[in-house]
Amino acid sequence: MTASVTRAVIRGVGHYLPERVVENDWFTTFLDTSDEWIKSRSGIERRHFAAEGQTTSDLATRAAEAALADAGMQPNDIDTIILATSTPDLTFPATATIVQERLGMTRGFAFDVQAVCAGFVYALSNANALILSGQAKRVLVIGAETFSRIMNWEDRTTCVLFGDGAGAVILEATEGTGSASDRGILATDLHSDGRHRDILKVSGGVSASQSTGHLMMAGKEVFRHAVEKLARSTIDVLDMAGVTVDDVDCVIPHQANIRIISRTAQKLDLPMEKVVVTVQDHGNTSAASIPLAMSVAKASGQVSEGDLVVTEAIGGGLAWGAVALRW
Repeated sequence: MTASVTRAVIRGVGHYLPERVVENDWFTTFLDTSDEWIKSRSGIERRHFAAEGQTTSDLATRAAEAALADAGMQPNDIDTIILATSTPDLTFPATATIVQERLGMTRGFAFDVQAVCAGFVYALSNANALILSGQAKRVLVIGAETFSRIMNWEDRTTCVLFGDGAGAVILEATEGTGSASDRGILATDLHSDGRHRDILKVSGGVSASQSTGHLMMAGKEVFRHAVEKLARSTIDVLDMAGVTVDDVDCVIPHQANIRIISRTAQKLDLPMEKVVVTVQDHGNTSAASIPLAMSVAKASGQVSEGDLVVTEAIGGGLAWGAVALRW
């Protein structure tokens, strides 16, 4: 008789996007660019920007409420909130604690994770570890960003790429058999390499300059690292899960750039029909992009219960990783 093991299963997903939709043509009013230039280099057609006074916690709370409704749970059913963001409301306290209060959650604990665009993968891995260790039974994992607050509006190579939004998932401890047929997270794979920190960073910070700063990126270098590292991490996490690329039903990648998404799929010999793509409508929402795409994929029927899903991301740090799970 096989002993049961604990698995962290997705019970609910949800997302929220600010009301303001910004089409590519908006940038042509103050930059030397065009809709065709932006689409051909990124695949992005539009993105959402937070309203004046609208914060990361505002977006995160709305996404969390949607995930709770999808799971049929109340805030105090949750043990832990992990919020991945690089654009917190305040230097401290953690934005997760602000969301905790907004939801009316009066128990458990909440904290932020900062791994830029890889933040949600890092948060998902941390949530899985808390569940496997028995420290939590239900974890609300949120990715939320207001990257419009750190754009250099004179840099046409970066400011056209990013958007604001939030996505959330709820993980619950469930008993499994320990096989790859179990629902839940099957394996995680995380990496970072600070030697490459200067190719994707923000110019300011509390300790260094006491200012917010602006996003700076060496696009060609990031692209090269992204395709190589995302493909390798995907292969490794699937190997750890005891499955192969051929077993994958759905890939939900970080939505940074359609060229990175398609080139990584090509490197893995994965048909694009298996890849969830939302970058055209949301732009790069950093840590929010994967849970946003998960929520959209569930609503559209692109992913369903029992599907083998792999999700992967890379961001400043460089930080990257992948998660294999059965929906």
